[in-house]
Amino acid sequence: MLGLMQDWPLLSYKIIDHAAIHHGTRKVISRSVEGPIHTTTYADIRARSLKVAKRLDQEGIRLGDRVATLAWNTWRHLEAWYGILGIGAVYHTVNPRLFPDQIAWIVNHAEDRIMITDLTFVPILEKIASKLATIERYVILTDGAHMPQTSLKNAIAYEDWIGSVDGDFEWRFFDENTAAGMCYTSGTTGNPKGVLYSHRSNVLHSLVASAPDMLGISSRDVVLPVVPMFHANGWSLALTTPMMGATMVMPGAKLDGASIYELLNDFKVTVTAAVPTVWLMLLQFLESSGSKLPYLKKVVIGGSACPRAMTQKFQDNYGVEVMHAWGMTEMSPLGTVCTLKPDYADLSGEARLDIQQKQGHAPFGVEMKITDDHGREVPWDGKTFGRLKVRGPSVARAYFKEAESAIDKDGFFDTGDVATMDPHGYMQITDRSKDVIKSGGEWISSIDLENLAVGHPKVAEAAVIGVPHPKWDERPLLVVVLKKEQTATKDEILAFMQGKIAKWWMPDDVVFVDEIPHTATGKIQKMTLRDQFKGYILPTAEAAE
Repeated sequence: MLGLMQDWPLLSYKIIDHAAIHHGTRKVISRSVEGPIHTTTYADIRARSLKVAKRLDQEGIRLGDRVATLAWNTWRHLEAWYGILGIGAVYHTVNPRLFPDQIAWIVNHAEDRIMITDLTFVPILEKIASKLATIERYVILTDGAHMPQTSLKNAIAYEDWIGSVDGDFEWRFFDENTAAGMCYTSGTTGNPKGVLYSHRSNVLHSLVASAPDMLGISSRDVVLPVVPMFHANGWSLALTTPMMGATMVMPGAKLDGASIYELLNDFKVTVTAAVPTVWLMLLQFLESSGSKLPYLKKVVIGGSACPRAMTQKFQDNYGVEVMHAWGMTEMSPLGTVCTLKPDYADLSGEARLDIQQKQGHAPFGVEMKITDDHGREVPWDGKTFGRLKVRGPSVARAYFKEAESAIDKDGFFDTGDVATMDPHGYMQITDRSKDVIKSGGEWISSIDLENLAVGHPKVAEAAVIGVPHPKWDERPLLVVVLKKEQTATKDEILAFMQGKIAKWWMPDDVVFVDEIPHTATGKIQKMTLRDQFKGYILPTAEAAE
């Protein structure tokens, strides 16, 4: 027997419909690429998205065709997303921080037909346009007055492009499992892999993300998604925020501490989200300027592990709740958020920070397990390391154009992370499986060491890699970037770490560098560091020989 409920497909464009009908006057505020602050509403976003859809339809874009966006977070980018979704095409967010050849490879692999881009990236595209065989037209997200002279094929200013049509258009109707968006991973070896989201997975993920124990966004919030829309499906905020009817503030191209503070303060932002490197710049600005954060309530920190000292500063100095989060491009991307269950709600001080170092617990819709190398589940005791595996309606089962399944026989996706789970379901990443340091047959977490080192008042950033050792197989090398105008010694750093970790976890050496390499999404590039220190001889290695 089947239920007698209506068949109402979960189509992503219904989100902007809902926002326009029930929160139509709510503002969408953007720092434009041209400079000035621009203000619009959800009702206007929907009206202009319909024009985007109609214009794409006139261009011959059909169900399943890919439309690339190489753009910052602005109202125009948001309109483009919903316009693409509304005709059953696939938005493909391209990361501009990749090398030009990587961008070309991704665009060709996706077979994008139209490129929608910001003024910032026109020079990059001009250099690789001859390699982009499938691109038929370039739409520049600006108006006629700011349209540059360009050699790009059939280039047109966005405002002129949508200005040539009216908004008399109806969204297309199709199955909810139809492809909606595409984002390529950046953390894999070899060529990036395409993750293909569906309308159903996007809507379900956005509903999950908005839950009180997850991001907890409501119509009373003002949300600033600093995380770019090209980073792991924009952490779903381009969908979740209008779904909940919250005011949206878009940062455009200026992501420095002073510019982010200006938006946080001027528009009374209550919730914001970004990777740790962004918050490091904001905290440095706050400390140097003496500014406060009177309106901000919650900051979501993900992309890489949040240093303990960062959590402490936000909460103790500025009264802002830190929500440590974890996810992956393959998970749409939310996997866990560290909000406090009743079991931990009464904790304070160091005990509370101990829990907040964990990446948190999974929402309904994300199943997790930890296994050893033989696939056997390990106990949820908060101590035993294992491979983190996940499954759910917003988790990838395969990569674009790859015949091989990405999941095991039980439907679980191996995240590539090594983690622990405690008895209350709180997960903590201890490393990437390829980055974990194996010393004397035991595992050492490079992430734990990095977070501890960053707590030193003179340290701006830290990375830990395993270096070959004749006795122990591998031992940790700590690579440190000091804050401006600071000096420190190896012994000073190690003394700070003494007593806070097991003795055998202590790094065997400390190296000071001017800069640590990062991936296009802001994560520490361990592979590059390992190449950089290939052949490095630890002082303990010399003693062991």
